[in-house]
Amino acid sequence: MTDVESPAYVPGHGLLRGRTAVVTAAAGAGIGGATARRFLEEGARVLISDAHTRRLKEYEEVLAGEFGEHAVGAQPCDVTDESQVQGLFDTARSRHGGLDIVVNNAGLGGTSALVDMTDEQWSRVLDVTLNGTFRCIRAALRAFRASGVSGRGGVIVNNASVVGWRAQAGQAHYAAAKAGVMALTRCAAVEAAEYGVRVNAVSPSLAMHPHLVKVTTSELLAELTAREAFGRYAEPWEVANAIVFLASGYSSYMTGEVVAVSSQHP
Repeated sequence: MTDVESPAYVPGHGLLRGRTAVVTAAAGAGIGGATARRFLEEGARVLISDAHTRRLKEYEEVLAGEFGEHAVGAQPCDVTDESQVQGLFDTARSRHGGLDIVVNNAGLGGTSALVDMTDEQWSRVLDVTLNGTFRCIRAALRAFRASGVSGRGGVIVNNASVVGWRAQAGQAHYAAAKAGVMALTRCAAVEAAEYGVRVNAVSPSLAMHPHLVKVTTSELLAELTAREAFGRYAEPWEVANAIVFLASGYSSYMTGEVVAVSSQHP
């Protein structure tokens, strides 16, 4: 195994100029926050959402200070609540006049042995991670169908996980949810083609951010890091770069794909 430092940050190239995007679970830390920033750097207008209202507002202020208030907005959204999901997409259309890209990043993890897992633990992870993605895909497709977005090429990018491919102790609920996201991505892609909409997913393994450190052990993080070919975790912006690619015209003939952002594809 090699030990490679994180590469230099890649500047924007205007790949999403003039596009409007919704990014869920984007309150600053992790892949969602990094994706929102990369989209803005690529010229998109972005509506960020998260269930954590305070952190969401703080990150909106940071991004607006860097990219301008016209480029970024924020709306709290709990993806387990259908009315909030619908409200998010209504705001995207009313604020920016349309919708081009949706990134479904909301997910919930946790560690519990299956033999001790409660119904509530199982259902909560599935409701946020899989059902929440379903609700947002459904709302996005309805918006795309109503607006006739096919001429502009609407895009949906879901966040899956390598755990949806491989086994990991204590992750039965999360693995089942992420495997479901992968299957949902493929099925949605077939149906969305009728509207000229592409649906793909990224499948990262370990992307480090401050909140991850709070919910897992240093021993597990070390074990997961050691599995990676580069001997390091991914920076959230490295996963966001793959999302930018899938949202851009460079992936115009890709749909129904799950792209591994890790060496751990089975």
